[in-house]
Amino acid sequence: MAREPVELLLVEDNASDVELVLHSLRKHNLANRIRVARDGAEALDIVLGTNGVPVADAPRLILLDLKLPRMDGLQVLSKLKADPRTRGIPVVVLTSSREDRDLQSCYKLGANSYIVKPVDFTRFAEAVRQLSLYWLLLNEKPRFWHECGAP
Repeated sequence: MAREPVELLLVEDNASDVELVLHSLRKHNLANRIRVARDGAEALDIVLGTNGVPVADAPRLILLDLKLPRMDGLQVLSKLKADPRTRGIPVVVLTSSREDRDLQSCYKLGANSYIVKPVDFTRFAEAVRQLSLYWLLLNEKPRFWHECGAP
């Protein structure tokens, strides 16, 4: 059975945040193929597949929370950016953490962006819209995308 290609992978364990992100993306027609992982281990399984073999339909963008069960976001980010097969996938950390050590760690590990989730519903939805607009529609990927280690 063929798997449907994933355009965006949302890695988030908070059900309210998942619904808000999905609502914002669908309202603005920014991502048609969205997959949600509820913990870090599930996210790696989606991207790397079983036994660490990348799946053919790796996401174009990953929105990654840091505070996750089973495997936290920093561990996920580290594994994705250390692997030449997945390091080219843009990873946007979307978290409630304002901790400087989290921000520093994410960028050292190769995060493409770090966004603190706004508490206000409207501002949170707008942040999701803007980041998705940029990464999925405006950002140009190189012609040699696969040579960069991206899917």
